[in-house]
Amino acid sequence: MAVNGDKADERRRELAGRLARVEERIARACDAAGRPRGEVTLIVVTKTYPAQDVRLLAGLGVRQVAENRDQEAAGKAAACADASLTWHFVGQLQTNKARSVVRYADVVHSVDRARLVSALSSAVRSQGRPPLDCLVQVALEKENGSGSGADAAGRGGAAPGEVPGLASAIADAPGLRLAGVMTVAPLSGAYAGRPRAAFERLMDISRSLRAQAPAATMVSAGMSGDLEEAIAAGATHVRVGSAVLGVRAALR
Repeated sequence: MAVNGDKADERRRELAGRLARVEERIARACDAAGRPRGEVTLIVVTKTYPAQDVRLLAGLGVRQVAENRDQEAAGKAAACADASLTWHFVGQLQTNKARSVVRYADVVHSVDRARLVSALSSAVRSQGRPPLDCLVQVALEKENGSGSGADAAGRGGAAPGEVPGLASAIADAPGLRLAGVMTVAPLSGAYAGRPRAAFERLMDISRSLRAQAPAATMVSAGMSGDLEEAIAAGATHVRVGSAVLGVRAALR
């Protein structure tokens, strides 16, 4: 037991140090952008790491956590049900997983098609839970194309031109609440290798959306490698995993 306790203490110190460094990065980025630190929310992405790490993070003051796979997320959320956490689902979501996801998720960042809107709405209504906050995932690599779904890298996302219609579908769906937009810096297309430009384009989309739905103020953008660019562009939420938890082992 002592050995396990020592390992837990060591891991807690490691997480505390990493979390402090990320907080410093966020604070510096906010200062450089002339923004109050309180305008940016840190979401820690805990994928591939155990529930024990989630509990350690909660003990360090983290309240916003994210997962990208339902099977892993459901188990962790159940194991940490008493930790007063807000759970974000950030991965590509299949419609047949909607019922499971709405059991624990407070926010879904990856809504990218009308069928998913319908599946989430149906699941929320059947479970009688509070409204589910939903973000439209924008695939900026589709700026000059059309269609939605997964790209070559396995990511989801709607083309920018589809955002207004999809946002209206969310806003009109019983049990769902339109919260804003999300993107991942593209690996292809005009914005590949240009995260700042990509995030500025997302902000343009967000401003247009807020003209349609003033309460949809959430802008989820930026990860461990590009959170500064996201904050400079105006992101309200950054999704950070490896910078807090460590480099993940390659998934097989």
